Amino acid sequence: MPQVMEFKLPDLGEGLTEAEIVRWLVAVGDVVAIDQPVVEVETAKAMVEVPCPYGGVVTARFGEEGQELPVGAPLITVAVGAQSVPEAAEAPAAEAEGAAAAPRPLIGYGSDHSRPARRRRVRPVTAAVSAPVAPAAAAPAPVAAPAPAPVPVAVPAGPVPVISPLVRKLARDNGVDMRALHGSGPEGLILRADVEAALAALRAPEAAPAVPAAPAVAVQGERIPLKGLRGAVAEKLSRSRREIPDATCWVDADATELMAARAAMNAVGGPKISVLALLARICTAALARYPELNSTVDLAAKEIVRLPSVHLGFAAQTERGLVVPVVRDAQGMNPESLSAEFARLTELARSGKLAPSDLTGGTFTLNNYGVFGVDGSTPIVNHPEAAMLGVGRIIDKPWVHEGQLAVRKVVQLSLTFDHRVCDGGTAGGFLRYVADCVESPAVLLRTL
Repeated sequence: MPQVMEFKLPDLGEGLTEAEIVRWLVAVGDVVAIDQPVVEVETAKAMVEVPCPYGGVVTARFGEEGQELPVGAPLITVAVGAQSVPEAAEAPAAEAEGAAAAPRPLIGYGSDHSRPARRRRVRPVTAAVSAPVAPAAAAPAPVAAPAPAPVPVAVPAGPVPVISPLVRKLARDNGVDMRALHGSGPEGLILRADVEAALAALRAPEAAPAVPAAPAVAVQGERIPLKGLRGAVAEKLSRSRREIPDATCWVDADATELMAARAAMNAVGGPKISVLALLARICTAALARYPELNSTVDLAAKEIVRLPSVHLGFAAQTERGLVVPVVRDAQGMNPESLSAEFARLTELARSGKLAPSDLTGGTFTLNNYGVFGVDGSTPIVNHPEAAMLGVGRIIDKPWVHEGQLAVRKVVQLSLTFDHRVCDGGTAGGFLRYVADCVESPAVLLRTL
């Protein structure tokens, strides 16, 4: 007898808590195979096709295209034949419920038991089934209890503790009932200051009634939800500004020799070497000399963590916005392999096929904003990294070369760094070494 299995939105990695349905790949009534993609979702990091760990007939879909679902919310239900019921379903009844709630790991993701369970944000989910569901009756609003009426303060009877006749006269002339006063003198003795304070309170103008604030007028214009990739970028940049005390230094460099070296490399045939790959190779050599900039700050432990490998991120502009793919273990790659990896990741970024693992784990970022035709910038550090190298456009400029004024290819380099991990001397040394390698690529031969 078929068994209906519920497949929930899995944790797609790196702490993501929700995803937006972009496109359903199956309909109710379709037959799906094990690990067949059933829906395309957009997370804060990438577009992902989600495969289903069950094979059978789709009986229901949950959520419409464009709707956000939290991790753990139902995606689809599948009627699985008795002969294809997962082994967990044949376990004792005490284990069956737990097995159904924990489907097999998805292809390319797997289970991650190293992270503790996180609290999920729960959102209402609409199931795409034919029978409409009647909305639940709204609970009656609580009725506020009436405020208790003020209780009059009893005025004590008997003699008033006052000695000075001047104090009595002052109170009598101004209509102050001294029996209602609490004296500040010894044993409650009423002093002149007490009567004057009571007079000041009587003469104080009544507070003007509060004027209700005018309702806020919504700003006119197009409203774009700050969610998905744009929302993730906004949150990360804001966090960087909140937590990282950054500073920026920059320098102009003569890139004529670097461009000549690239032309010579590409003239011998084989895969073309990009300028970005040469700059990346220079960065990895510089980070070997200045490892302070390939680190992160552990605020909980109050420690600076120097990282053994360089996972180099590079900024890539796509139709969905700015993304930062990561080249793993870039310190062991040459310009040719770096060019190939940059090209591969850029193509995946533009087609929206980057996996979450391609966008996380960077230790240093290279930002080539020169492709936009600008010379300089003060980039924001890609949290939780410690530094970012910015590269402007390479253009012809007048430059003093070997004592003569000449037209050379000049580039502006800027380094934004976390001042907690190093001082200006280290940052300046790193940037100067990068500039020296740009001006004289032969300097790199010492480290190759």
